Amino acid sequence: MAEKKQVPLRLSEKLYADIAAWAEDDFRSVNGQIEYLLTECVRQRKKDGKYVGEMIDVPPQFDLH
Repeated sequence: MAEKKQVPLRLSEKLYADIAAWAEDDFRSVNGQIEYLLTECVRQRKKDGKYVGEMIDVPPQFDLH
């Protein structure tokens, strides 16, 4: 298995809480959830062939309930 790069990351308390709740729903750690989300974003970018999504300025809507 390839060695993973450690990256310090600062998140607002609200964003962290939202990701933590989402991670719990998906049975992942917070770190695992962040890695999953970033991997999916990169995969989607490669699929679309675009560096920036068309909806980049639209705030994301998270339904955690």
